[in-house]
Amino acid sequence: MNDLKILLFALISLVFTSCATAQKVPQVNAKIDSLAEKMLVYQLSNGAWPKQLADKSVVKYENKLTEQLLAKIKATPVKHATIDNHATTREINSLVKAYSETANKKYLEAAQKGIDYLLEAQYANGGWPQYYPDKSMYRAEITYNDDAMINVLGIMLNVTTKTEGFAAIDDKYVAKSKNALEKGLSCILKTQVLQNGTPTIWAAQYDENTLQPAKARAFEPEALSASESVNIVRFLMKIQQPSAEVKNAIENAVKWFDANKIVGFKFDQLPDKKDKGLVADANATIWARFYDLKTNKPIFGDRDNVIYTDIKDISYERRNGYAWYGTWGNNLVREYPKWLKMLAKK
Repeated sequence: MNDLKILLFALISLVFTSCATAQKVPQVNAKIDSLAEKMLVYQLSNGAWPKQLADKSVVKYENKLTEQLLAKIKATPVKHATIDNHATTREINSLVKAYSETANKKYLEAAQKGIDYLLEAQYANGGWPQYYPDKSMYRAEITYNDDAMINVLGIMLNVTTKTEGFAAIDDKYVAKSKNALEKGLSCILKTQVLQNGTPTIWAAQYDENTLQPAKARAFEPEALSASESVNIVRFLMKIQQPSAEVKNAIENAVKWFDANKIVGFKFDQLPDKKDKGLVADANATIWARFYDLKTNKPIFGDRDNVIYTDIKDISYERRNGYAWYGTWGNNLVREYPKWLKMLAKK
């Protein structure tokens, strides 16, 4: 009988031990997302992602992770960390989405590490550099170009409002993101270019110390930038309870777009199909990519660092290799009255 009791006690102990051990073992059957898994591989040690690897090859998630590619990824230093070309913000958004679909905590942790990077990279004046910690060339400038800073602010807004799946982000990030968002909004308002005291639109990048418009690549001069300004205004329109300053910034920017539209032309292949330029089109409305900071006249840059006032004067390579004109403002001008109505209902 004693032997039976001892055996029974041993079996009960074994069951409890097995249960306790099972709780400590990570879930081996956690769902995975193939894209998210690749993003984990590319993530740099400081939480950010590169747009290019150390050998200057572009990050493409459709590429197979061969031993050669893995070696290149491993050799890529943190100086390649950037928010340019949607890097880092793209990955954070994708990982948050992947977590919502799989409940795989690896993805949430990686996204939060990316948010840590964004918070650390922000300047005291509210702006974000194109690269961090690399400050060479124009990489330290506050960058609206290609929507870099606006993409970051979109994440800060989602964390603050717990929208777009970001309710899963740890609550400790809410206050930090709200502070970063407020500083970012302040930077946007401070960098809206004034002409005779009237706010217009924004430049593509700014000196991180003086907050004055700055040039980037040789063909990207100090100028008003129609392309980037559209999404700046759209972001401002997302603010639920906009201040009088934000409303004023939106109103004046929309007025600028309406006043500086180019009607009756599109930027397209010329009749000979060998070059691009302005082509008459009665139904078209476009804007130049860059405008002179004082005169609002379209300007064009080239690799020679010279600013031109006629697109015909720049090189064939640049004329056909850059978005010098676009329809960027069309939807914005149409969205503005809807935004005013929505605001009036609040």
